[in-house]
Amino acid sequence: MGTHKEAELAVGGTRDSDSIEALAASAEAYSAPLHRKLKSRHIQMIAIGGIIGPGLFVGSSNALHIAGPAGILISFSLVGIIVFFVMQSLGELATLIPVTGSFTEYASRFVDDSLSFALGWAYWYLWVTVLANEYNAISLVIMYWTEVVPQWGWILIFWVFFMALSMAGILVYGEIEFWLSLIKVISITIFFIVGIFISAGVIGPQKIGFKYWDDPGAFADSINGVANTFVIAGTLYAGTEMVGITAGEADNPAKAVPRAIRQVFWRILIFYVGTMFFIGILIPYDDKRLLSKESKTAQSPFTIALSDAGLSAGASLINAVIVIAVISAGNSSMYVSSRTILFMARNGKAPKLLGRVNKAGVPWVALLFSNLVACIAFLSVSKAAGAVYNALITLSGVATFIVWGTIELVHIRFRNGLKAQGQSVDDLAFKAMWYPYGTYAALAANIFLIFFQGYTAFLSPFSASSFVINYILLPVFVMLLLGYKLFKKTKWVKLEEMDIWTGRRDDLVPAHGDALSKKSGMFHRVKRVAVG
Repeated sequence: MGTHKEAELAVGGTRDSDSIEALAASAEAYSAPLHRKLKSRHIQMIAIGGIIGPGLFVGSSNALHIAGPAGILISFSLVGIIVFFVMQSLGELATLIPVTGSFTEYASRFVDDSLSFALGWAYWYLWVTVLANEYNAISLVIMYWTEVVPQWGWILIFWVFFMALSMAGILVYGEIEFWLSLIKVISITIFFIVGIFISAGVIGPQKIGFKYWDDPGAFADSINGVANTFVIAGTLYAGTEMVGITAGEADNPAKAVPRAIRQVFWRILIFYVGTMFFIGILIPYDDKRLLSKESKTAQSPFTIALSDAGLSAGASLINAVIVIAVISAGNSSMYVSSRTILFMARNGKAPKLLGRVNKAGVPWVALLFSNLVACIAFLSVSKAAGAVYNALITLSGVATFIVWGTIELVHIRFRNGLKAQGQSVDDLAFKAMWYPYGTYAALAANIFLIFFQGYTAFLSPFSASSFVINYILLPVFVMLLLGYKLFKKTKWVKLEEMDIWTGRRDDLVPAHGDALSKKSGMFHRVKRVAVG
């Protein structure tokens, strides 16, 4: 009898133990940290991948169509300057405090928790929209070769593919981005070389030079065209700030982040402004094959330029590179959107379920949720592809300016907090260039562009649809901020109480301690700009 009771107690004890272990495992799934496995070379190439996305290959055609060759040079150069200073600010913060929440967490600690809430959802929305953009883009590009599979079929195929890829873990993500980004860098470099030969008449039926700047002209719609391409430029530059997110999963952000940030200016100048220059001299802005609201399918300006020069094989090769760029961008979109919503969930700003990770440190629920919302890409099946693509770009572009402006505000508050708490900026491993002038100028420029980019909606006749697309995110952002503030009764963070310590990794080797950074030969300088 006693033995029977002892057996029951033993079984009961085992069940209780199993239950406790199950509860502990479940709790750990909501609190387990992400794995810090990204190497410096991964961070460098992810920074490049954020610059060279499919929008550069496909979306640039719409920009050329709207603004003309001189117009896109102006808009992309001006937005590029803004990006440079935004990255300087983010580099200073991410090097000192490398956390996965990045600027979303900084907003909570340095400004107000309500700003963090609104910013987090806006940034998550930005990347879900970009992801939907990639699904639309890859379906358009693949249909250049074949239309046997309908557009919705290609979207579905790549939806499954991106989901499977994202579940592989952070190290796999870093390796994939490294090699895909390397292919993109090499491809664009080759296009620049070929573009010079095409323009000079060495390749193709004629010498082109700058004749398209005269006929049809340098500007497609004067200042209106330039204004309309600001938001496209903002969208195509989106991703540069991804370095801040990856810092939280880097093994040595104090070395990797500054190196990536310092090369941003040259990467913008070479890869973006350089691309706009070449497509502007090789293709007239009124070419009917460029992506526009009236188009049913899309062709990359790279593809058009090579096809016109008689390099049909090269055109197909460029389309293959575009597919690679889309895979890279889709992979990155899944990464950033999932990490952003993971931080939100673990800080009570999103449903708790979205904060789960598996044993490999993969936020699988956040990944699934983000990918499901990106199914808005299927809307393109029932409408003109160009119109949907343009609307998606505009929506995400406004979100980009909101995010960049907030990063600058956070940086200003951080510097003020350092001063109030008696800390010296000389102790920072990385200091933003030309602070405070560059930071304040970039903040003002982002605020200006938020309102200026959609002013053409007010021109006669007034366009209600354009007005909604260009400005709908502004009241939504304000509603999120004020609603959370009133509901949670959050307070503006005082400079003296600002948390500037949590998350620091002072044990790491700073950038100036890296032996490679001491190599200053021409080969190493070019290598750092192109590869990292």
